[in-house]
Amino acid sequence: MTTSRSSATSTDDAPAAPASGRLGRYRHLPALAGKNFLPSGFLARLPLAMITVGALTLVTAASGSYALGGMAAGAVGIGSAAGAPAQGYLADRKGQRAVLLAAAAAHAVAIAGLLVAAGTAPGPAGAAVNLAAALMVGLTCPQVGPLARVRWMAMTERRRELRDTALSYESTADELTFVLGPALVGLLAALVAPWLPFVLAAVLTITMVPAFAVHPTHRTVHPAARAGQTAEGLPARSRPGWLLPAAVPALGMAAMGAFFGAVQAALSAFGGSFGAAESAGLLYAVLGLSSAATALSVAFWPERFAHTSRWVLCSGAMLAGAALLLLPQSPAPMVAALLAAGLPVGPVMVTVYSIGGLVAPAERLGTVMTMLASGVVLGAALGAAVAGGVAQAHGHTGAFLVAAAAAAAMLLVSLLGVRAVCTRRS
Repeated sequence: MTTSRSSATSTDDAPAAPASGRLGRYRHLPALAGKNFLPSGFLARLPLAMITVGALTLVTAASGSYALGGMAAGAVGIGSAAGAPAQGYLADRKGQRAVLLAAAAAHAVAIAGLLVAAGTAPGPAGAAVNLAAALMVGLTCPQVGPLARVRWMAMTERRRELRDTALSYESTADELTFVLGPALVGLLAALVAPWLPFVLAAVLTITMVPAFAVHPTHRTVHPAARAGQTAEGLPARSRPGWLLPAAVPALGMAAMGAFFGAVQAALSAFGGSFGAAESAGLLYAVLGLSSAATALSVAFWPERFAHTSRWVLCSGAMLAGAALLLLPQSPAPMVAALLAAGLPVGPVMVTVYSIGGLVAPAERLGTVMTMLASGVVLGAALGAAVAGGVAQAHGHTGAFLVAAAAAAAMLLVSLLGVRAVCTRRS
């Protein structure tokens, strides 16, 4: 996949952001991307934030089995982790518009299939049908967030001073949707019925995903005409060793996902110790909000603060924040600890996506961005599973130790990231 020089949006000629007044850089994003790109991209990614919790809620309510509900949520995660790189690869080869339109149609059908499957008779056959349907829901979910990042990288090819601003916005949008999505699921399921969140997800999929797919910004990114050649007929700049450097930020995002999953499980155990396990979502939202706020701040950081240095230093701060979560024994201190622990998370996510863009060949950018998204999903599933088991045996403190281990893994991977970027640039 390559950046289109001739078909870039007309906003490439917009005046450059002033060196001073960095806060104003966010005002340049709508002008750079064009009308409706930000709202359509935000709403189009919301179904992805709803489907895992939605599957857990729907299948548990329909079957009366927490175990089957948990397996359905896991199937959604596995499907999403497998489907994301496949969609990224196809987008690199065939173009984003066609892939997103096909994914939107397939996802709407898969949601309808899960709603039907939830009403099947109990028993092994019914469980198998539910799990297969949940797997298809995850597999077909449109990968709007990663592909939006690919568009931003193309649009900022001539406006490099806005690239961190755009990626900071994207990380904030992800954080906000993953706070809003589960909250919507819980609210709609409690007030109306467990099937309603999936109906909303289907409506958003068949309206907002196509709107994002056909937005003129899709023309800023061209698919590779064939392996080894760019869309303009020039030799591709990838080389056989591209996958190993790209795997390093993917490992970093897996560590980030493990941190998220472990914190969620630990907070559930923490709330349960006060007879309020359902408060875990609200507590987790505190971490997400502070993370979103600092993700926005990355646009204001000096350019001389290199991406590799950011990754290492912010990962170290993330480990310190994870250790801080071991201390509180009551809700109020935990809220304060979560606010502090979330501060380095947003900058780490922005930085890892930026490094992914640095090490990825232009014609593999969609593949790499979706690999990073898959890393988060797989890591979250692993972190939640391990921390849940530890919490059962050792309480929330043990589960928070798992989160600290994930943060330590992120720090180790960040040190590998320095080598990966140097290798790619050499």
